[in-house]
Parts: sequence; C-alpha cells; structure tokens
Amino acid sequence: MSKAYRTVEARPNAQTLVKPGELVDLVEVTPLTLADRRIYNQLLENAWDAIEKPVTHVIAKSDLRGSHNSNDRVGASVERLMASIVKVSVMRDGEPAIERVQLLGGNVETTRRDGLLEYEIPQRLRRIIKDSTVFARLQREVMFALSSKYALTLYEMVQKRGNLRWRSSEKFSLEEIRGVLGVPKGKLTSWSNLKLRAIDPAVEEVSALSDFIVEVAPVKTGRRVTHVELRWWRKDAGGEAKAERELQFASVGRKERTRPRPEWLETKGAALRSETYETAKLRHPGYDIYFVEGQWRAWAAGKPAARDPDKAFLAFFKTYAENNPI
Repeated sequence: MSKAYRTVEARPNAQTLVKPGELVDLVEVTPLTLADRRIYNQLLENAWDAIEKPVTHVIAKSDLRGSHNSNDRVGASVERLMASIVKVSVMRDGEPAIERVQLLGGNVETTRRDGLLEYEIPQRLRRIIKDSTVFARLQREVMFALSSKYALTLYEMVQKRGNLRWRSSEKFSLEEIRGVLGVPKGKLTSWSNLKLRAIDPAVEEVSALSDFIVEVAPVKTGRRVTHVELRWWRKDAGGEAKAERELQFASVGRKERTRPRPEWLETKGAALRSETYETAKLRHPGYDIYFVEGQWRAWAAGKPAARDPDKAFLAFFKTYAENNPI
C-alpha cells in the first residue's frame, strides 16, 4: 500500500503556490476580504519550507502591498487574520470532526515603510497542515487577477478538485456553499440574490481566467433551491491559451470580452454599443443586463425597429427595473 502524499511535500514554484485543502473549504466565522485572502495565501507560501515547525517567519511588507503604496492595508489585513476564527473539516481518530482555529498567530510589524512582518502559524493550524494530504495549486497570475473574494474562493475550490480522476462534480447545501464562499451572515439570503451577486460573477471570472470551465447548478427539493452542484471541466489547449491571453490584458472590459453571448444576440436585431452596457450597469447595478436585453428583444419582436436601439433599450431597462426591483 503506497504512502499518502503529504501536502507539505508539495513545492511552490515561480508560477504557482500551494494551499492545503483544509484551508480551501474552511468556513469563516469572521468574514475576510479579497485582500485578506490574497495576503494570507502569500503568508502561507512564505512560511512553506518550515510551516509545520514552531518558528517565526519573516516577510517584507512590500511583498504584501500589491499595487498599493501604503502599508495601512497590510496592517488591517493582518489584524483581521489574527482575529479570524474558522471552522475546518478534519478527521480525528477516524471520525469526521470540526476544528475551530485561528488563521494567524502573534506577529511584529516594523513601522518603516520598507520594513518587515514577523509572524507565527498557530499550533493547531500547524497540525492540520502537517496532516493534510490534499491541496490546491494556485496560479499567482490568476489569484491576483480575480476581482472578488467569491471568485478567488471558487477558484481555490476548483483547483483543489480539478485533478481528481473519477470525479467532476460535488454537491453542497446552500448553507455549506455560503459558508465556504464567506458570505456574511444575513447577506444574500435568497437563492436569486446569492446567484446574481456572488455565484454568477465568480463562475464567469474563474471560467475565463483559469484552466477549467466551471458551473454551479441549482438543485431543488420540491420547489425550493436547497443545494447546488459544482461542476468543472478542464479546458482544451485552445481554451487554456485564451485564458492565458486574457491574463495579459487589463481588467477593464474583461467581463464584456469573456462573458458568453446568448445565441439571440447574433440573430435578433442590431447589436448595442459597449457604452450602452456600461450605462445600464451604472444605472441599474445588480441586474443581469443580458437577461434584460433578452426580455427587451422579445418584447420588441414584431414591432417596428427602434430609431435608436440603444436609447430604446435603456428606456426599457428603466421600466423593467421599476417593475422588478431587486
């Protein structure tokens, strides 16, 4: 019987870093931001060679700042990580268990702008990492390109599962998926809002920028959506090359470049200007502009063509939003 491959034996490289699977599917008791999650991944990577040992790790604050010139954001993230308690699914004595741990231990931050951060990984978390045998390998470019914490978390979930040979889907209850994505309590409580504001944008980004096509499908019990099924497929060579090219572009306009276009856009009526979509998004945040466009085109079918389709669409959108508030 072959010995299980330990996560700590995996090596980061210039393009990728390693994250234990237990820290991918954790549930935040204290919500974190996108910047917090990115910084935490960097702290794990920096500590990796001795991450299971009771030692102090050191990293330059400039490595954590990203494109920001100030260290204030780094300090705020470190404090949230210190205060963050998470629930991690583990096995203890052959039985599944929930372990509650802190993500980051004590630390010292030198006040110089080019100073250092000294930090520790808590003892219980070190034990979880030491025992881990499943991990996600994250591409640095993708991690920094994703624009929301929901997209980054979904990306990590897929990277953890993507290389499983006999599995390409997994089911979660709505409570479980909210917990893993880090949706704050009391927010996005309905399936429609969760889908519109968290899941759909995350699926679009991860499918556009990673090596996988991702889908999150609702599963109903009776008439209610009670679960979702996460599905993933590895892209072919052409799809991977397209994702690689997209990573080289600025994020401005990425949604319009990468979002799948419904078939009716190619066959029904004049195309709208890209500025019209931007105007619609600014005036009516939270709405699926392509869905509303489909409603408009269906309503306009058989009627005389509008003199100015862009103005006609925006006028229809205004009425639609008034009659269908989010």
